[in-house]
Amino acid sequence: MSTGPGAASAPAPDGHDDPTGTPRTPRKTSMFASLKVRNYRLFFLGQVVSNIGTWMQRIAQDWLVLSLTGSSAAVGITTALQFLPMLLFGLYGGVLVDRWRKRTTLLFTQSAMALSALALAVLTLSGQVQVWHVYVAAFAMGLATVLDNPARQSFVAELVGRDQLQNAVSLNSANFQSARLVGPAVAGVMITGVGTGWAFLANGLSFVAPLTCLLLMRARDLHAVRRAPRGKGQLREGLHYVAGRPELIWTIVLVGFIGTFGFNFPVFLSAFADDVFHAGAGAYSLFNTLMAVGSLAGALLAARRGTARLRVLIAAALGFGALEIVASAAPELWLFALLMVPIGVFSMTVNVTANTSIQMSTDPAMRGRVMALYMMVFLGGSPIGAPIVGWVTDAYGARAGFAAGGAVAAGAALVIGLVLARVGNLRLSVGWHRGHPQVRFVPRDRQEALAPVA
Repeated sequence: MSTGPGAASAPAPDGHDDPTGTPRTPRKTSMFASLKVRNYRLFFLGQVVSNIGTWMQRIAQDWLVLSLTGSSAAVGITTALQFLPMLLFGLYGGVLVDRWRKRTTLLFTQSAMALSALALAVLTLSGQVQVWHVYVAAFAMGLATVLDNPARQSFVAELVGRDQLQNAVSLNSANFQSARLVGPAVAGVMITGVGTGWAFLANGLSFVAPLTCLLLMRARDLHAVRRAPRGKGQLREGLHYVAGRPELIWTIVLVGFIGTFGFNFPVFLSAFADDVFHAGAGAYSLFNTLMAVGSLAGALLAARRGTARLRVLIAAALGFGALEIVASAAPELWLFALLMVPIGVFSMTVNVTANTSIQMSTDPAMRGRVMALYMMVFLGGSPIGAPIVGWVTDAYGARAGFAAGGAVAAGAALVIGLVLARVGNLRLSVGWHRGHPQVRFVPRDRQEALAPVA
């Protein structure tokens, strides 16, 4: 994979194949290998606490807005305001992240998020909160995310180095999915028992953990990364850098299609729970819980893989789309619910593989800008796609909407896989390896050399 401005722009060779295309033994790693690194262990522990608080705030925030307004549209506005800064300023945030020290940036952004949550807690607990206060807090969180997301994503490489990057990214995803199982449940109990204000307070206080862990890290143990100097045209330089590397641009495009049309689970799952199976909120909660279980399993499985391969990304995206199509036709609630687990596995495989592949393919001095673009496309896709898939679901039914989302994901994976194969001068090879069927891409020159001479 390309590692600098002068590297070739063709897709990187598969880490499991040598230049002649001969398969190598896949490199496995311990599932928790990166936790042996002290700095990453501190980072991980801080995120455990903070992620639970983040999920609590999400639930409490939506519930508070609904309580104040009685409007689902107002809840949607709150979500849009939280994503809007990333869409507007995400790329410039990546430029700043490349210039600044990642740990210092994270200390600033995490502190800003803590203050936003604590301010909302004070307003709510004092009985003075109004809906516009929630809107401002959501927008403030979004502004902090503009710097926090690319800084946090690219800081992982400084913590563990290139060799353990995929393992660390996978464990981060497992961390987030574990919090997804715990945070909403704790928030529900807290909102029912003492009110939403205490959930905001808990989230604000949860930031003490990552801030403390960042301060306890040893700077001498960080993997040195060359920072970009201050200068003009750096945003344009970042876009040009991505555009010149098919393994980056096409991965981002694929994630964009899947995030926009395939990851709109609130629309799909609520429609199936209510309109298809007529099972109410309990079924909706069950679907989300089972998907979170699958996502956690997918993240842990990804942690065992030593490399991020584009063919794994394409295969996972195809499998994800196909499973959504199959689930759209499930005749019974229990079958639909069970399918949420493998859908969660494949969706997390796409997420982790794309994230790691992009980071490993990027010059460290460009990583902040590239990850900002990636996160902007990934996070910004759902607000754009939700109205589209929502209209399809309303007009043609939940099954048609879910199937359409899966078809777009699978179609994008197939087309982009063929594009990457063509750019890399590869062709499909079907054969046997160690007694098992094997489907892979090999260089065209090698395939032609093996062909019989007429």
